[in-house]
Amino acid sequence: MWIKTLQETKSSPETQDLYCLNESSKNIPLANLQIPNCGLPSANLAAPNLTVEEGKSVTLSCSVAGDPVPNLYWDVGNLVSKHMNETSHTQGSLRITNISSDDSGKQISCVAENLVGEDQDSVNLTVHFAPTITFLESPTSDHHWCIPFTVKGNPKPALQWFYNGAILNESKYICTKIHVTNHTEYHGCLQLDNPTHMNNGDYKLVAKNEYGKDEKQISAHFMGWPGIDDGTNPNYPDVIYEDYGTAANDIGDTTNRSNNIPSTDVADNTGREHLSVYAVVVIASVVGFCLLVMLFLLKLARHSKFGMKGFVLFHKIPLDG
Repeated sequence: MWIKTLQETKSSPETQDLYCLNESSKNIPLANLQIPNCGLPSANLAAPNLTVEEGKSVTLSCSVAGDPVPNLYWDVGNLVSKHMNETSHTQGSLRITNISSDDSGKQISCVAENLVGEDQDSVNLTVHFAPTITFLESPTSDHHWCIPFTVKGNPKPALQWFYNGAILNESKYICTKIHVTNHTEYHGCLQLDNPTHMNNGDYKLVAKNEYGKDEKQISAHFMGWPGIDDGTNPNYPDVIYEDYGTAANDIGDTTNRSNNIPSTDVADNTGREHLSVYAVVVIASVVGFCLLVMLFLLKLARHSKFGMKGFVLFHKIPLDG
């Protein structure tokens, strides 16, 4: 029967001239031979696709056929969720209860097996569940500064960052990067390009899908404030925290009109703030220097026997005629 099955599935010159002898010693082509009680088994699952919400229960049904009647069993691999099966002749069922999100993407198979061979029918389990932020740590420095995170969720969660309570509007200088995706788990970081003391503060990540949301927050310190902090103490006075938001990635809502949370752009404001500080310092220095020169000249004039006239450098000389 195995050779006959091979002949039916793989047509080749080597299998075309095979014969069997019947009781009368007559040659019968193997392809025409009827072999009693010797049929390949088959398995058939009722649900080809299986999508279920976390915590729910589901029952799979399977039917098998073959001659001799095949044995039916379930191959559930390393299924985490609690499960039990029932089998009656050519029918079987598998009940999975309190389904875990860890089982999303796993394959479940119904297998039929007899003396001739085996067959199986499989289904992939898809579990929908609310997001969970399983990892969020303080920034690390590599080629760029990175606030690393790991988020689980199915369907894929929308990610939104907040900076000191304001929506963080992302740009080419501050943006979310997903580095590794493992079915329903996403590993990435909030990447910051050359952040300064203006970027110090509290960063909160919110992950949301139709089944719920999760949020976590960390404090980030990139460098000390000039003349105030030497960079060794990550705890700064609240007075130096201002709303320098950055914009969210394109998964979530990043417009200020979508809610009443204030939002600004760190990358643009940082440059303008630096220019303003330097301009004020330069102007103040010039004004101070001029005042010192004037005070020195006035003091020198009081001690001069010529008075202020001694400081006249040029005067008009009348011409004769």
